Amino acid sequence: FIIILHYHMLLAANLSLTHKSYQLETNTIIMGRFINLILAAAPLTVSGFSVPNGEVVSRRESFAKAASVIGGTIAAGGLVMPSAASATVTDETPIVTTRQGGLLEKYQDSRGWKIMAPSGWNGFDGEVGAYDKKWQDLVDPFDNIKLSSTPVKSTTTSIDILGPVEEVGASLAGKRDAKLIAALERQTEGILFYTFDFALNDGTHQLLLLCVHKGKIWSLDASTREKRYSKRKELYYNVLGSFMPKLS
Repeated sequence: FIIILHYHMLLAANLSLTHKSYQLETNTIIMGRFINLILAAAPLTVSGFSVPNGEVVSRRESFAKAASVIGGTIAAGGLVMPSAASATVTDETPIVTTRQGGLLEKYQDSRGWKIMAPSGWNGFDGEVGAYDKKWQDLVDPFDNIKLSSTPVKSTTTSIDILGPVEEVGASLAGKRDAKLIAALERQTEGILFYTFDFALNDGTHQLLLLCVHKGKIWSLDASTREKRYSKRKELYYNVLGSFMPKLS
């Protein structure tokens, strides 16, 4: 009850803001605080999750189900979704390294993380309480990618402390007034990543990546207008698949 009350109090403070890009900034901050509240509550972790018909399925089955929604291979040389036969949370998914024909470039931050960032986009260093790094398209500033991090307890070592990936996705979708298109999980270099695909009711399409590493929960979100999402989908999935909260 306290967690829900805190979330609604934070959300209510932003209801009077009407500019969409500013709403995305504030929603990112609220989500970070809400996730912190969930972590503080130390929720139960389980190995499977409940699907709409109530059946509990394994992580292997859940990944296959979610991957089928995304459509398997996004593009040759780009991000490739694991097949149902080989995809389990214990399998290693290689980090994405494609430059996508020059649309992406390697970015390594001295604070200890790396990513394939959009070439030619404006880059902004951290804004306290909002993000650590932000990239914004020169032509349409509404297209942006933001990375943020929040300290967590030293005993928190994996994002699965939030719960099963599909349940977390459904919860976040409800609080963002959005439709959950897909909820995926993968392990890369020993780190568990949750990836969510949301279609917001305000006409925004957003991808969100969550992971935990070295005492921080990392959040990487990529947003665009729904009508432009088909053009950004491959780029955004490659960016999310390239993020690593460590340099080695």
